[in-house]
Amino acid sequence: MFLSIRDMEVRKLRFETAYPPGEIDFIDSQLRQATPLEVSGTAELLGATEEIRVRGHLAVRMEADCDRCLRVAPFELAAGFDLFYRPEGTGLRGEEIALETGETEIDYYSGGGLDLKDILREQVLLALPMQRICREDCRGICPVCGQDRNDGECGCAPRPPDERWAALRNL
Repeated sequence: MFLSIRDMEVRKLRFETAYPPGEIDFIDSQLRQATPLEVSGTAELLGATEEIRVRGHLAVRMEADCDRCLRVAPFELAAGFDLFYRPEGTGLRGEEIALETGETEIDYYSGGGLDLKDILREQVLLALPMQRICREDCRGICPVCGQDRNDGECGCAPRPPDERWAALRNL
């Protein structure tokens, strides 16, 4: 869905839609959308500055490979967003400028508006946890034989630490 400035000049745009899995490219090949991404909200033009405010809420279940055992790790995401966009080139003169409080939350757009898919991709990626694990007590895989430790012990003896790193242990 394209949020057009021309449409926003006339009225505040309201949107409520669902994007099926596969329609939005999340760039990360290990990240998969398991349910439709449901989004609702508004987009409005703020005065003559051509600044756009986009507010809304999204809900989706994403799946990724567990960082410890490589099984499927599901993530239920429900997040609200309140974003501001300025036309590209506004306030930028090629030199360094000091940002005021709140200006770090402003992004820029070019052309006749914004693509809602781009906004949603960014918001989903920001809502995901840094460490993607299938469950809190996930034991991961054995570094020696590669067996999933969640299925049982493999009996491998732990390798002794490499003595070349001993100086770092004392830090």
